[in-house]
Amino acid sequence: MTGTRLSPTTKARTRATAGAGLLLLGALLTGCGAEPGEIPLSEIRADTPSATPEPTPATATPGVVGAAAAAPAAPAVAAHNGLIAGRAFLDRARTTSAIVTVGPDGTGEHQVTQPPDRARDDRPDWSPDGSTIAFDRTDPQTGATRLWTVSASGDGARQIGQLCESGTADCTNEVERAPAYSPDGKQLAFSRSWGALDPAGNKQIQYSDLYLMAPDGTNVQRLTFLTNDKPYSGEVSNPSWSPDGKQLAFEYRTGATGQPANSRAIYVVGVDGTGLRQLTPWELRAGDRASWAPDGTQILFTTYPAGAENAPGGGIYTVHPDGTGIGALTPAPSDTYYGAAVYAPDGHSIVFAQAPAGATADLYSMRPDGTGVARLTNTTGQWLGRPAWGTAPVPEPAAPTASAPGTPTATQTPTQAPTQTPTRPSANPQVERQNEDLR
Repeated sequence: MTGTRLSPTTKARTRATAGAGLLLLGALLTGCGAEPGEIPLSEIRADTPSATPEPTPATATPGVVGAAAAAPAAPAVAAHNGLIAGRAFLDRARTTSAIVTVGPDGTGEHQVTQPPDRARDDRPDWSPDGSTIAFDRTDPQTGATRLWTVSASGDGARQIGQLCESGTADCTNEVERAPAYSPDGKQLAFSRSWGALDPAGNKQIQYSDLYLMAPDGTNVQRLTFLTNDKPYSGEVSNPSWSPDGKQLAFEYRTGATGQPANSRAIYVVGVDGTGLRQLTPWELRAGDRASWAPDGTQILFTTYPAGAENAPGGGIYTVHPDGTGIGALTPAPSDTYYGAAVYAPDGHSIVFAQAPAGATADLYSMRPDGTGVARLTNTTGQWLGRPAWGTAPVPEPAAPTASAPGTPTATQTPTQAPTQTPTRPSANPQVERQNEDLR
């Protein structure tokens, strides 16, 4: 497939091109062939604010339902609320996961991808026209994560890119994940982690940053250099585009040697690599993929308490793109687990993952002000989460099959289509995966 791998010459050109777009104050990198760790961070982002700016105090009181700012305005042209894609586990041990779709009302679940046993398909995102879903797949043997695309119907699944040459040092612990389509569909933003593991035994990969490329895997460019002179400091992931295509929000999750250690926050950066800034304070522990309101006035994000994954106690918040007006949409303190949340294409509702105490996660909806919470799905043990709301048309219900003369007709009921959860064999002991979670 064209563009799935980069030759050494192409990789050098890619690094040079990416650096040239990021350097400030006239310092150019073109043609230097710089490698990770060779460029001081201060030279790359000379005008970047402090790594831990304090956002302007929130205009609403966190912890109160509906405390966030007023609901964002609807887009000038109303968008179509189509299918919702998400990640669902296929076994109770959560060793295998697939990409599924459901209708806006939570019915008609359909399994889109067919992962190998103990592989994990995760972090879906829709193309703007609703025809394609991009996602990442983690190999059950090596733990490597690569980017894939598949049609909305489940046809034509294929791997779309790999930045390293197999067997090279640059390919060590290679992880490419969390693809996100630009609003015009011409680019994919994604995260890449690579290099050696932390010799201190923290299981942290050496480097991690955001990249851009064409949807066919060509024209790869590095966008951020957050870990360039701070190896093993953390993981950059989960990019999301602003509606105008000029900015990206993303998660920066620090490791044991990060500052502060083992925390997380949402950052924003321009698509040209400038204007990098921290959006949420470390104390909130904001993470996963944020979601921009269709009119660009609000960014939706989820917080996660310290400790074990899937622990209760986080919440769903909004913030203005300038870091002001942080407000909570869900009550706190809470004994509920909240997962990633996303705006509907028309901006009138939000879908999010939630797991009440002692239960597994399903999809719920609410109004943009946090009111009107309603359950959308009712699965059993799938731990359905990481929703992405697209514009793909909801399939029409299949017409009843005509019965042969004298054959009783089965009773037709307008209930939810049966969840497609193929039976999987009992999982073998899992291969250790670096920086992997089960949200």
